[in-house]
Amino acid sequence: MQELLRSLKLDTGGLVPVISQDIDNDEVLMVAWMNAEALRLTVKTGVAHYYSRSRQRLWRKGEESGHVQKVREMRTDCDKDVLLMKVEQIGGACHTGYRSCFSWVLKDEKWVEDGNKVFDPKQKYGK
Repeated sequence: MQELLRSLKLDTGGLVPVISQDIDNDEVLMVAWMNAEALRLTVKTGVAHYYSRSRQRLWRKGEESGHVQKVREMRTDCDKDVLLMKVEQIGGACHTGYRSCFSWVLKDEKWVEDGNKVFDPKQKYGK
């Protein structure tokens, strides 16, 4: 694990961006961040763990919603400063209820919802 961590170029906060992509259809699901512990847990368990910059803590994808990401493949770019995880997404990836966080398209200079809503966030999170 130490060699793996040394090979990556983490930012000044010790984080690396992660792109999560559906293993079956290549849909980009989300972008998040990992620190060393999130990467270690992801590799160890095969389930995506991330670091929340806003909450300043580790989190397991699906810990509240049950919509986990089973990691099937992990890649890095040529600079080793971005990770790409190909995952089996269970349920929605986006906290807003969409399958993908990239569910808005630019039309006539406005963002328009254009995604597949797979759950009601009010029922999952009570917010």
